[in-house]
Amino acid sequence: MKKFLVALLALMMVINMTGCSKKDDSQPSGDETPSGEVKEYAFKVWCADAIVDTTKAQLDKFAAEHPEYKLTFTVEAVGEGDAATSMTTDVEAGADIYCFAQDQLARLVQAQALAKPGQKAVATIKESNDGGSVKAATFENEIYCYPLTSDNGYYMYYDKSVIAEDHLDDLTAILADCNAAGKLFSFELCNSAWYAASFFFGTGCVSEWVMNGTDIVKYNDTFNSDAGLIAAKGMKEIITNAAFNDSSAASEFQSGSAVVVSGPWDYNTAKEALGDNFGVTDLPSFTVDGKSYHIGSFSGNKLMGVKPQQDAEKAAVASLIAQFLTGEACQQERFEKHGWGPSNKAVQATDAVKNDPALNALATQNEYAVPQGQYPGAWWDIGKAIGSAIREKGAAATDDDLKAILQSYSDQLAALLTVDPAEARKWAVIGAIAGTNWDTDLPMTEDPAGTWTSDALELHAGEEFKVRRGASWDFNLGSTGAGGDNFKVEEDGTYKIVLTMENDDAWESGKVELIKQ
Repeated sequence: MKKFLVALLALMMVINMTGCSKKDDSQPSGDETPSGEVKEYAFKVWCADAIVDTTKAQLDKFAAEHPEYKLTFTVEAVGEGDAATSMTTDVEAGADIYCFAQDQLARLVQAQALAKPGQKAVATIKESNDGGSVKAATFENEIYCYPLTSDNGYYMYYDKSVIAEDHLDDLTAILADCNAAGKLFSFELCNSAWYAASFFFGTGCVSEWVMNGTDIVKYNDTFNSDAGLIAAKGMKEIITNAAFNDSSAASEFQSGSAVVVSGPWDYNTAKEALGDNFGVTDLPSFTVDGKSYHIGSFSGNKLMGVKPQQDAEKAAVASLIAQFLTGEACQQERFEKHGWGPSNKAVQATDAVKNDPALNALATQNEYAVPQGQYPGAWWDIGKAIGSAIREKGAAATDDDLKAILQSYSDQLAALLTVDPAEARKWAVIGAIAGTNWDTDLPMTEDPAGTWTSDALELHAGEEFKVRRGASWDFNLGSTGAGGDNFKVEEDGTYKIVLTMENDDAWESGKVELIKQ
């Protein structure tokens, strides 16, 4: 008993340092003091594949330091770019603790997938982390999550035995080196808007969005411009080159690449693959019509979120785990083992971080980078199509062809803000139902006005679905409202799914019902 009381007092001291019993809202804040009763809790944790083993070891350490709880963890490899989509699709089935990129914050807040840290935890976050990462964790002046890194950007890894040092700032010369050696240049330009935007930022283009949750308030995008045409020409040079490989994985060094554009998460993989020939630097410049442009990039942060819990004590423990995983010691370990750039100011101040070649390359590249803000989910699909369209046109693509590609991009963006009245009235059911797996919109028919009804569907207990407009996740209804949890079928049967809406402009208040036939 004495041993238990000592452990409990230790835990309460930790909570007093990082939390407060006062709650900011109706959700448990993570500051509550545990009741003292020994409880068992299971947590699902999502993180990048590269740090799964490290995260498991860190969680084991946390559990060992808190024997007053019996904790079990399931750690799954779900990358920062995928976690938000999975969470907003089904919050209840999502992870208790998960990592995500900063541009996904608004979506997660709208989906009620984040439990805000308590007041003392917020104070620790502000005190311990750099200002940029604290800002990245903030939405509408409130902190919703925990800074994890300040390294969410990219630069160039290269093989020193292939790429000449005096060619490092010249895309054309690098491509020539790759071709001469029969090697590849890996740059994910045809399947990722995150990377494709780099050429446009390099010519001074912008894509700036003001969001209200998942709703677009306004935007300013200049990709479809004279500067955008220059960027498209630069993309054409590399995409149509024989050395081009559409990938951002450092493992490509094992498959014949001499260059891979990636970030700090790939540092160890690249270094191990290249050995003495390991090189890392900022991105090169490309030349169009005799003028040189340094390729740009996104810069930003990775964050850690905690899902709201019904059990206040489990919420408190989840908050402590997130604070531990994003604290100084764990950030230090991720830097040492994986090269991840810390947001923690104490770790940033160490000589090892200051002298790290990859983080130095990132710092240099960030001079040409655009801070990653909030973007509508559809932008990522629309943006990545630019590269794939250029690849489809090939080396014969004319300026008019490139202008048409940019015009198509621009038209699709405009459609996001100004929904065609007919499209605004197209609602459908989507889910793991009727032989589909979240990949098919099952249309609903409006009759009478303001009421949409699906065909009769054979549904089974446990199946899940949502209702959405215009085949877009920007406008979706779940059981807990706009962007909320999935609807779940309670028993087998034939059903029609009915949506009733009093006002098209207030679609978030639409009512969805399952009508058994």
